[in-house]
Amino acid sequence: MRIARVTLASNQITYVQQRGEEWVRCEGSLTEGWTATDEIVTPARFLPPLNPRVVYAIGVNYREHAIEMRADIPDHPVVTMKNPASVIGHEDVVLLPRFLPSDSVDYEVELAIVIGKACKNISKEDALNYVAGFTIANDVSARDWQKIHSGGQWVRGKSFDTFCPLGPVLVTPDELVNPDNLEVSFELNGEVMQSSNTSDMIFSVAELITFLSGSATLLPGTVILTGTPPGVGAARTPPRYLQPGDRMVTTIAGIGSLVNTVQEETLSTTDT
Repeated sequence: MRIARVTLASNQITYVQQRGEEWVRCEGSLTEGWTATDEIVTPARFLPPLNPRVVYAIGVNYREHAIEMRADIPDHPVVTMKNPASVIGHEDVVLLPRFLPSDSVDYEVELAIVIGKACKNISKEDALNYVAGFTIANDVSARDWQKIHSGGQWVRGKSFDTFCPLGPVLVTPDELVNPDNLEVSFELNGEVMQSSNTSDMIFSVAELITFLSGSATLLPGTVILTGTPPGVGAARTPPRYLQPGDRMVTTIAGIGSLVNTVQEETLSTTDT
């Protein structure tokens, strides 16, 4: 199934399933699965497929990306995290931070795993049974806050608002049967910047779930970004970082394309 979370013209939020060129309303959830109705609806806006409980991000998980970054092949997955509040959807705008300014904001196409059932100490053979689906992620990263001002960790540089576009749909495992062999690409203003296949991942989808569930519970709604292939802006000569007005198209075969534009943050204060 191809599931999306959308708003309708009435501003109602609902799940829908894609049937050919049409969308029909769905009932259900990540944990229970979805059942499609016969009610045809017209999405007004695509929201992120879920509001994640937590977002893990795996670094240096493509062999060719490790080479371009002059990094060693890791013995275990390199794990960081992103603030769930950084998640946005298809056609939403990525904001370049200005309160904590960065001129080194980068793009990263990534396959995202969505966990549908709580799991702990899961074997590699059983790992995919806990997956609700897969979606597309753009692991937007401020390289200066990731590497220079970070105190030695990456969370700050990956957690600014709007830095985790997800979508536009969630594809269930029965339809995406081999997530370890998918073409992935990223276009910036129509130019292909990244083009690879998930078969280049050092740690497979199942291995990542097994590792992250080791002695630690993965809750339903956990999102795992599986790493990015070569071609990131930081590795180019000169570096190509995101600029206001840029248009990004993040594509994974079998899922679709996630489109986002780039603007500068407008400084404001939000009370909570």
